[in-house]
Amino acid sequence: MEQSLHNTVDRWKSRAMLFVCVAFTVCILALLGLVTGYLVSLGSQSLSVDFFTKEPIPQGDPGYPGGMLNGLVGTAVLVGLASVVGIPMGILTGVYLAEYDVGSWVAAPVRFVSDVLAGVPSIVVGILGYELLVAPRWIGSNNAWSGAAALAFIMIPIVARTTEEMLRLVPNSYREASIALGATKARTILRVVLPSATGSVVTGVMLAIARIAGETAPLLFTAMGSRFVPRGANDLNYAFPSLTKQVYDYTHSYTPEQKRMAWAGILLLIAMIFLLNLAIRFTTRQRRPA
Repeated sequence: MEQSLHNTVDRWKSRAMLFVCVAFTVCILALLGLVTGYLVSLGSQSLSVDFFTKEPIPQGDPGYPGGMLNGLVGTAVLVGLASVVGIPMGILTGVYLAEYDVGSWVAAPVRFVSDVLAGVPSIVVGILGYELLVAPRWIGSNNAWSGAAALAFIMIPIVARTTEEMLRLVPNSYREASIALGATKARTILRVVLPSATGSVVTGVMLAIARIAGETAPLLFTAMGSRFVPRGANDLNYAFPSLTKQVYDYTHSYTPEQKRMAWAGILLLIAMIFLLNLAIRFTTRQRRPA
């Protein structure tokens, strides 16, 4: 009898905890749905063909406020430039930490610094980018190069640590079999280890891209922003546009038209990050063993 009563109490406790968990989950999903719905209702009002195809138009001119083509193109260029630097450096660093750290006194400090840099607030990166690149004018004043360098600085530790962890998951038997067949360590890494972890490494790269695509603070101090669409390589040497910086400027505007454009830009940024994360989930699921 006592044992039966004890089992009944345990079942009720379990059900109560399940109810609490479900209730909190529903509350979080409801809050998320409310915020998303509110954002869609405000941002969708200004989404049009002009939003994606026109530059910002000055107040008083026909067609005001125009679109955000400059920000879209600028963000794509900045992310592309940052990726050209950040992805190779991050992957090579990850390879070193995973494959060459035995007996190396450099690996532990590099790993520690990577962990610290991955958690550094982006505003700190922006200030450092200004002090190290913009103020001394090593690569000119505010321009695309300094903005891309700041974004790459954020990207490298994320890619490095992700690559290291993914390479460590590759079974050692793969390496031993390759070396037993006469392959060098470098050839084993290039032909065996990296191809085995390609899907996971790509996932880490996409996570890093999703991170930098929504950054604003580093660009406030480096690229600055522009209302003109970049049309050539020479434009990289001057103040450069980005979608996040344009949204930041429009949220401080006194005109309702630009505030509505800011909401549309926020909606687009969230949609971009959502699609990137969806692609990451799809890639991970496709490569997950059965």
